[in-house]
Amino acid sequence: MPRAKEPTGSIVVVDPVSTGANVALEALLRGYAVIALWTLDLPPSFRSHVPICVASHLRFAAEVEERPTLEDTVAALRGALGETELMAVVCGCESGVKVADRVSEAVGLRTNGSAKSDSRRNKKVQQEAVRAAGLRSCREAGGTTWDEVASFVASEPMPVIVKPVESAGSDGVKLCRSTAEAHEHFVKLAGEQRKFGAQGAGILVQEFLRGKEYVVDSVSRDGVHKACMVWLYDKRPLNGAPFVYFNMLPVADQAVINVIVPYTFGVLDALGIRNGPSHGEVMLTESGPCLVEMNCRTHGGDGAWVPLARGLTGGYSQVDATIDAFEPTGAAFEKLPSRPPHPFRAAGQEVLLVSTDEGKVVATPGLDAFKQLRSFVSLETGVHVGSTLERTVDVFTQAGSVILCHSDESVVREDVAAIRQLEAESRVFVLEHHTSILSPSPAVVRARSTSGSADELRRRYEAMNEAINASKLVRKRRHTSLLPLSGLRTFLAEATGYAPAHVADDEPVALSARRSSRNAYAPVMPPPSYGSYRPMSIATSVVIFSVGFAVGVAATLVRSRARS
Repeated sequence: MPRAKEPTGSIVVVDPVSTGANVALEALLRGYAVIALWTLDLPPSFRSHVPICVASHLRFAAEVEERPTLEDTVAALRGALGETELMAVVCGCESGVKVADRVSEAVGLRTNGSAKSDSRRNKKVQQEAVRAAGLRSCREAGGTTWDEVASFVASEPMPVIVKPVESAGSDGVKLCRSTAEAHEHFVKLAGEQRKFGAQGAGILVQEFLRGKEYVVDSVSRDGVHKACMVWLYDKRPLNGAPFVYFNMLPVADQAVINVIVPYTFGVLDALGIRNGPSHGEVMLTESGPCLVEMNCRTHGGDGAWVPLARGLTGGYSQVDATIDAFEPTGAAFEKLPSRPPHPFRAAGQEVLLVSTDEGKVVATPGLDAFKQLRSFVSLETGVHVGSTLERTVDVFTQAGSVILCHSDESVVREDVAAIRQLEAESRVFVLEHHTSILSPSPAVVRARSTSGSADELRRRYEAMNEAINASKLVRKRRHTSLLPLSGLRTFLAEATGYAPAHVADDEPVALSARRSSRNAYAPVMPPPSYGSYRPMSIATSVVIFSVGFAVGVAATLVRSRARS
C-alpha cells in the first residue's frame, strides 16, 4: 500500500466505520496519520463495522475515546498527535456528527461550527430550518409523548411516516396506514434505543411524500458545494417492511439534476453545512423537491458504491472529494465539477441483496456466481458460512451489496436479471433447512460468456453431479440432505477445474474487489453455483402414499366390477 515514510500531518476521523473507514483509508493512502476518535454514542459492537476491502489495510496512528467534557476530549487528541500537525477533523459516521462539529471548532480548523449542530442530526429541526429558509419542507410534528403529535395525526391524511428524530439506515422508520398503527409504532420507538440515536431523543410523524426519492452526495469547502453524484433509490415493500432497498441507480437525467441539485445546495446553506461531506435524501414530488433528511457525513452502505462512482465519473468519488476539501490548498477540490459529469463514463448500478428467508448459512454459492458476471466489480457482505441470514427489512439486514459496472449498459441489465433470478430461486445462500445440489441457473449460465460456452458449462455441471453421486458425498438424513463443506474446494477443483485455493476453508468467500490504481483487489474465479430444493417431509410422504393407495384400491374395484 503506497504511503509516505513520514506522515505530513494527522487527520482525525470521528467514528471511522462504514464509509467513514473508506475516508480514513483515503487519508492514510495520501500520507496522513489517521487518529480514530470513538464517540460515546457509537455502540462498541459497531466499531468492527468496517468494509472487508478496507479492514486489512487500515491502520490508526492512535485511537482516542471521547471524554465526558469537550476540553478533556481535545486534550486527549492533542496527546495522541505526537510530532505531527493536526490538519482536519472529519465526521466518519452519523453518530459522530455533533462531536466532529464541536472538536473541529474547538481546535480552530475548518468546521461547520456548533451553533446549528442540532439541526444536523435532529430531523425535526432540519425541516424547521429548511422551512425558515423558504424552501419546500415536510409537514410534521414531533415529541417524546403521543399527546404532542396526536392532533397532527388526526388532521393529516393517511398514511404517515413515523420515525426517530435521530437515526440512520431506515432504522425505526415505518409507514403507518392508520392512527392506531401510528400510535403503536410511536409507543414502540419511545421505549427503544436506536442504532445511531440517543435514548429519548424524540419521535417524528411526517406527511407521506409521494414521488421518486433521490440522493445527492455532496462535499463542501468554505461554503462552496460540489455534487459528486446523484442517485435514485429503488425501494419496495418486502417482508412486512415498507421501504427495503433493492437498487441504487446513477441519475443522468439533466432535467432532474437541474432541479434536485440547486434545492439540495439551498438545504446545505439552511443547515449551516459549509465544510465536509453530506448525504441528502430528497423526494421529487408534484410540487417540486422536498427534503426527506440530510445526513452530515458521507453516503453510507459501507462505501460499496465508491468503485462504481469512480467508474462513472472517470476517477473520483465523494470519499476522494472529502479529503480534497480538507487539504491545505484545496487545489484538487477546486478542479472538481459542481455536478456529476454528463454523460457518464460507463454504465452501472449497486444491487442490494435482499432475503426473504432466514436461517444458518451452510454455503454461499450465489456469491461465487456473482463474481463471474461480466460487469462484476465488487461484493460486500457480512453473510458467510456459519452466520445467520435474516429476512431483509432495512439496511442493517441487507444480505450484501453487488457493484456492477461495464461499458455496455445491456451487459449490466443482463447481470442484474441473473442476480435477481438467483434470489428468487433461493440459490444465493444455502441454509440448514435446504438441501444443496449442484445445478446451474439459466440466467447465470447465459451471463458467463467469459468462462466458456453454455454447452461447456452444462457439461461441467453434469460431470460434477455424476462425480458427487459416484463418491456419495451427499448424505441423506431423515429430514434433509446436506453437502458437507469440508474438502469442498478441493472436490470442486477436481470436478470442474475451478480452484479458488487462496481462500481458506474457514474464511468467508465474500471477497471485495476495487479496481483502482491505488487499491486494486481483483475478483476471483469462483466454483459454479449451487441450486437448492426443500426435502420431502415424512408427513408429505405419508399423504402421497395414502393418496396413491386409495387410487389403487379404487382402480381395483372398478376392474372387478367391469369383469362381473
